[in-house]
Amino acid sequence: MGFLIAGIVGPATMVMAWFQWHAERRIDQDDLDRRARLLVFQLKESAQDALRHPDREAAKELAGQLEGHSRLIGFAVFRAGGNKVASGKGLSQYMVEIQPVVAEALGDKSEAIGTIRSHDTVVHALATRLTDAQGATRGVIVAVHDVAHLEERATARMIRYAFWSLAVTFMLFALVTGVTWLVYDRPLKDLAEWMRRLRTDNAPDAPPWNLPVALLAKETEHLAASFRAARSSAAADSNGVLADHKHWTRERLRAQALDCLDGGQLVVVSNREPYMHQLNDGEPCLIVPAGGLVTALDPVLQACGGIWVAHGAGDADRQTADAQGNLSVPPGDGRYTLRRVWITREEEQGYYYGLSNEGMWPLCHLAHERPTFRASDWELYVEVNRRFAAAVLEEIGASGATVLVQDYHLALVPQMLKQARPDLRVGVFWHIPWPNPEAFRICPWRTEILNGILGADLVGFHLQQYCNNFLDTVDRMLEARLDWDHFAVELGGHSTLVRPFPISVESWTERRIPTGDALTQQIARFRERYKLSQGQILLGVDRIDYTKGLPERFRAFGRFLEKHPRHRGKVSFVQLGAPSRTHLRRYRDLIVELESLADEINWKFQTDNWMPIRFLVEHHDAATVHAFMQMASVCVVSSLHDGMNLVAKEFVIAKPKCDGVLVLSEFAGAARELPDALIINPYDTEQFADAIRCAVEMDADERTARMHRMRQSVEERNVYWWAASFLTELCGTRISDSRAKPQ
Repeated sequence: MGFLIAGIVGPATMVMAWFQWHAERRIDQDDLDRRARLLVFQLKESAQDALRHPDREAAKELAGQLEGHSRLIGFAVFRAGGNKVASGKGLSQYMVEIQPVVAEALGDKSEAIGTIRSHDTVVHALATRLTDAQGATRGVIVAVHDVAHLEERATARMIRYAFWSLAVTFMLFALVTGVTWLVYDRPLKDLAEWMRRLRTDNAPDAPPWNLPVALLAKETEHLAASFRAARSSAAADSNGVLADHKHWTRERLRAQALDCLDGGQLVVVSNREPYMHQLNDGEPCLIVPAGGLVTALDPVLQACGGIWVAHGAGDADRQTADAQGNLSVPPGDGRYTLRRVWITREEEQGYYYGLSNEGMWPLCHLAHERPTFRASDWELYVEVNRRFAAAVLEEIGASGATVLVQDYHLALVPQMLKQARPDLRVGVFWHIPWPNPEAFRICPWRTEILNGILGADLVGFHLQQYCNNFLDTVDRMLEARLDWDHFAVELGGHSTLVRPFPISVESWTERRIPTGDALTQQIARFRERYKLSQGQILLGVDRIDYTKGLPERFRAFGRFLEKHPRHRGKVSFVQLGAPSRTHLRRYRDLIVELESLADEINWKFQTDNWMPIRFLVEHHDAATVHAFMQMASVCVVSSLHDGMNLVAKEFVIAKPKCDGVLVLSEFAGAARELPDALIINPYDTEQFADAIRCAVEMDADERTARMHRMRQSVEERNVYWWAASFLTELCGTRISDSRAKPQ
């Protein structure tokens, strides 16, 4: 049987691997075509103007513009008759080979692309027809790239895919021959579920009856008794733990949470999940999504335990969770339960990409992006919020719980939970800014959203300014009673407190990242890979989003190099950019804009052994981010509008020797807490460029003094302090809601 399965699955996996290899090679080709088109477009107008003159004058006019750099060998310009007018010096040996591509562009097609093997290498040629104002053909411009590295990478991929195909076949053979062990699967799953319920204080006295080994059942009963005794002891000792720590730590937060929750469950609800599984070469690969929400809340639940309800967005999420969508996280060191909620592609398009990110996101961020509101998106938003609320109610059952609802994706969930279970304590933390009433009133469903949020007992924002804006909005748009003395809203007999809780981060030492020699080796690899051995490194770490001010950042760095040529070759800028919401055209266009800006600045200033900007577009894990923060002497945060921005605080906490400088936008919430950063207006390119110069040239004593003060602030008010403050305030509220009736 094993040989039969292997004989079927083996060839099937090889075929799938071939299709995957072919698709990735096509992506590489498309990316190269796009870059070549962009380069040709930049020179097209100059070439068309030059072709109005005789060959000698045209060549002189184009001199210096046709040379290559990096993988670009160079450009060539031809007349309509196929005669060469001018070309880069590196192209002389390829003139014969590119003639067919030139002829094709002069024929029926306005653009021709060819891949040519020549002189022990492989080159890519893209030819575009040049026309005059009347549309008549004047000639052709050709861009030629060296693509030997793509061929080598494709070969390496094919070898890797073949290896994994054989490995999968062998594993399936071993699995089928060992199928008799599956008789243990169901009873052990029952045991795992029983233990999960035991951990959340909602389990029967006895373990499952159908365990395969009698001794296991006996020892499980003893373990349960010991666990209950330990939980009681931990709750009794919590006050002593609180007194033993100067700063907030994971242990101190756990003690405070046990005291606040009083045996109830802690449930976090958010759209973004803390751990995502994506298929990589056909295998599930763990990804920790970028963003402040995950950075802040994952350590809280790791400290306190509980349940995190979130959208299962990864394409391998279903196969890594159980039938109910549950799994224990972090993988291999389960501290809490992740419950994944499944939504359809249509629902995701309307609820997440539509209302949440084309409507609510630009509505709340003053970044000059017009919100888009569609009735169909709103209907899906309501439906998905209802599904999240149902998942929470299913997880907590009949037990008591404290529920922390996160962010603008789930604004209706608090009211839905309170209508079903008035006894629940429900808090909302809004991770983005809250605009002024004039801005918010354009939302067609402003009343429903405000009512949904005010179903909570506590609403938290980063800054007092956002609290004030929220209360002003409620005052103008709802018939509610506001208590400005206590910053509370009473609506329909239910009272909601509104408070500022500036969010923060945990220390890097508490994360699973390389240290010591391993960190040193990782940094050395990055320096060699990206040729960063020279001078200082400026660093940006962001999701690629129009609110982060990335084009402004690139332009300011380019202006810095223009104004201060002595720093050329001595300062490099590395931008770690995590792709985000790429289903939306605005975000795809932003990536293209940033790549174009980086190419333009690099083309203008780079030398043979120095590239000004390294724009690294991919999801970077915590270890990579930490390594680059250790390498960098300056971190740049240039948000056009940001609720807080935790990258600023992560950089500060990554500098135990106080040897860095933070350049920080005045429009980020973190600027209120970190006044020792160099505060900039990202819209003011000249001031921004001067701030970069100041950061690069700042003397060591001033760097140390500024960073020391910022580290003190972040260490004292870390993420555990934030969570403890929010939980203490929430658990201290009086629950009374005459509107909410159990359903």
